[in-house]
Amino acid sequence: MCVSKQVSAWKQDLQGVLESKVHEFHMLEYHKTTKEDIWNCLTEKVWKGDPEKKLFEAVQDVLHLNANTYMSYLTMQSFKDTNLQESIKALFGE
Repeated sequence: MCVSKQVSAWKQDLQGVLESKVHEFHMLEYHKTTKEDIWNCLTEKVWKGDPEKKLFEAVQDVLHLNANTYMSYLTMQSFKDTNLQESIKALFGE
């Protein structure tokens, strides 16, 4: 019997798969990739929130995450981080 849960409920069960994806990205020269980076990318770019999935569907999503999607996520994060830093500098006159 396949049970559907929100993907956040599967996070602990997906740790080994996330680690495998981190290892794959390290081999692709993305050495600073972490499991949390992968998880956040999936949440924001693939799942767009916390949808219900069966465990095998969540595993499949992790395994099919490609470098282009991950790079797109990192690019958007860098824009967000840069804007935040610029806003703080502007606010405090630095």
